[in-house]
Amino acid sequence: MANRSQYTCTHIVNGEAIDTSETFFEHLNPNTATVLTRVPLASPELVNQAVQAAKAAFAEWANTPIVKRSQIFYRYKRLFEDQFAALAQLLSTEHGKNVNEAKGSLRRGLEVIELACSLPAVYKGETLRNVGGGVDYETHRFPLGVCVGITPFNFPAMIPLWMFPISVMAGNTFILKPSPQTPLTSTRLVELAGEAGLPPGVLNIVHGGKEVVDALLTHPDIQAISFVGSTPVARYIYQQGTNAGKRVQASGGAKNYALVMPDAPIDNTVNALISSVFGSIGERCMATSVVIGTDAAIDRILPSLKNVAQQLTLGRTDGQNIPDIGPVVSKEHQERIEGYIQKGVDEGAELILDGRNPFVADAPNGFFVGPTIFDRVAPDMTIAQEEIFGPVLSIIRVNSLQNAIAQINKSPFGNAVVVYTNSGRSAREIQDKAECGMVGINVGVPAPMSLFPFSGWKQSFFGDLHVQSSEGLDFCTKKKVVMKRWFDDDQLNDIVF
Repeated sequence: MANRSQYTCTHIVNGEAIDTSETFFEHLNPNTATVLTRVPLASPELVNQAVQAAKAAFAEWANTPIVKRSQIFYRYKRLFEDQFAALAQLLSTEHGKNVNEAKGSLRRGLEVIELACSLPAVYKGETLRNVGGGVDYETHRFPLGVCVGITPFNFPAMIPLWMFPISVMAGNTFILKPSPQTPLTSTRLVELAGEAGLPPGVLNIVHGGKEVVDALLTHPDIQAISFVGSTPVARYIYQQGTNAGKRVQASGGAKNYALVMPDAPIDNTVNALISSVFGSIGERCMATSVVIGTDAAIDRILPSLKNVAQQLTLGRTDGQNIPDIGPVVSKEHQERIEGYIQKGVDEGAELILDGRNPFVADAPNGFFVGPTIFDRVAPDMTIAQEEIFGPVLSIIRVNSLQNAIAQINKSPFGNAVVVYTNSGRSAREIQDKAECGMVGINVGVPAPMSLFPFSGWKQSFFGDLHVQSSEGLDFCTKKKVVMKRWFDDDQLNDIVF
């Protein structure tokens, strides 16, 4: 960040910072509602410039020995670790999650960088000799070309790091389009890659909204698109991208259930729920937003759950203090969450903890919503069905495990389900029958490490191959099968040219 403010936002195309744009987005500090930075919005012409830079860099980068590419990512890893504290504070300031939560998300991103560093060990093809008639078979991987990542506001480091390290290490070039609501951390990640020695044009970043997305979706020189965001946009990205002949992986929204069994240990369950529901201000697609259980199970945990939630502290995250809960990302999002809370009241749910209009002494103008809990929520209520993306919990009461599973599976989403129990039988029922891609058994946020895919189902994912793990590598590479036969000298004499 030499020679510029850490809050200066630019495009980075072909290794050059570009801050000239006709239009800008004012990115507000969610703690104070004051302007943190002006985000330049790219024109279609600048998008094309970024694509051409990535296309021009592709041939040489794809031909760079993979071990040399790995050495660059090892340097990137060291720079990332050296800048870890500064990255965490920057992320916390621009997003609103507290600095410990920011560090946790950075560690998850670091796992993917480490996976990228080790890619030579798994990039290898397969061989099978003498398949028939002296013919040997082997497979080789090849990069696709120019790839794109379109990322949301809630994890401005972790989600980009799901995408570009594996893609770039595999020999592709890349264009990152982050959310204009949290552009600074993503921009810094791209800067650090250049400092690590990544050649110009290999990793670029452009800022913007739908116009930029549409330009990327339809550009003929882009081969693959990765997306994380809401379900309507994920569906749009998938349809438009595949119609244009591109590979697409598009992760959408979620409505994650936690099933509390009557034998669930109270303290462990409550602590896990508090972290899952209210951690990162509820702004994550893996957050628990619905707790489901029998009257006996709910009545065991609810007093403690409400008591702990009431004691969570709210405060600003752009300084030295570390509150339990910071502000949500924007005024518009604050109003959206509050609208859902009012809708829950209007539809007859029992509001037992109201997080609207909290007083935050050190940030009176911040975009805060406190912990909110609804009890006796009917399954057809809006708050039980739609993704709120904030610190709001709905509790649904059922009379059996079978009814709970049936209710869970009615959801159009399919990211995650968690069960809290000491019963192996109950856990196995959920594990086998829940229609979702990730299951937690006494694990509050079952988000897999980089060695496993982030595996959404139903309307939580559009595509075939997920991010992370070997699926992430398969998504951004293509395979060639080579069949070889070699003749003996005496056979050569029989060949007619």
